[in-house]
Amino acid sequence: MLEHGGKLREAMQRYGGSDWIDLSTGINPVGYPAPALSPDAWQRLPEPDPALVRAACAYYDAPGLLPVAGTQAAIQALPRLRAPARVSVSAPSYAEHAHHWSRHGHVLRQVPYTALDAAVRDSDVVVIVNPNNPTGATVPPGQLLAWHAQLAARGGWLVVDEAFGDTAPALSIAAYAEQPGLIVLRSVGKFFGLAGLRLGFVAAAPALLAQLEDLLGPWAVSGPAQEIALAALRDRAWQQATQARLARDGERMRALLPGASGTPLFHWWAQAQPEAFHEHMARRAIWVRLFRDAARGIRIGLPATEAHWQRLEQALRDWNQR
Repeated sequence: MLEHGGKLREAMQRYGGSDWIDLSTGINPVGYPAPALSPDAWQRLPEPDPALVRAACAYYDAPGLLPVAGTQAAIQALPRLRAPARVSVSAPSYAEHAHHWSRHGHVLRQVPYTALDAAVRDSDVVVIVNPNNPTGATVPPGQLLAWHAQLAARGGWLVVDEAFGDTAPALSIAAYAEQPGLIVLRSVGKFFGLAGLRLGFVAAAPALLAQLEDLLGPWAVSGPAQEIALAALRDRAWQQATQARLARDGERMRALLPGASGTPLFHWWAQAQPEAFHEHMARRAIWVRLFRDAARGIRIGLPATEAHWQRLEQALRDWNQR
């Protein structure tokens, strides 16, 4: 499997210690407080709940959505719904997209964000992460819709991964996803801090959603996940307070990392010595995400508590004074 954030047990085994701060994922560290669950959530087969879909459509401003077991489930399934095609994936970005489109007979190329406009002209499928993970790069909605129109005119697809889009709602094009050839992925795990639920949504034309649902099979999303997500998607007071907190914390992080880019949930730092920095932080029981190869740099998520902020700030001072 590909390398991802998390894997805190692995860090502990390698470096020792137990009081670790995990900043490697970009997931909201102060997640939605899950409510008590009904007995039915555990005892019944998890048939789809229309109330969950209605709440998600209202939250994401989408005409129609399919709940899936995390956006990862859709990322793995979508390449199986097309005949072999010419596929361009934005790069660097979430590596699972390129990994799965490279299979099933597709011809894959990874394209820098600055070259996407040219790639649209000779691709059948274009996949874009917006905001991008790990760099935070963004593409304006108008540009995305123009690219979709070009692709759809010849039966192509534009796939837009908006997993980190909650803190930048103006970027979303989920409202247009009923149009053929436009597929938008949304995640409950990032903004709501509920990655363990394994829940996401796909916005697309009804015919494609039906194909995807058939491919994924019955009971794709657990009953507990549906109940917790329904409460989270309806809780506008929590959402508003969290947006404000993440904005403040994002600005605090940006001030600590000169030249960094990103979103309120994570920052991308093109560190000149990323391996050494990663090792420096790990020796202080702070786990950040190291990117090698073409995307050389560090991604840092948000601390959960003031004590964690203080430890991070001290570790950064130590690094700068070495």
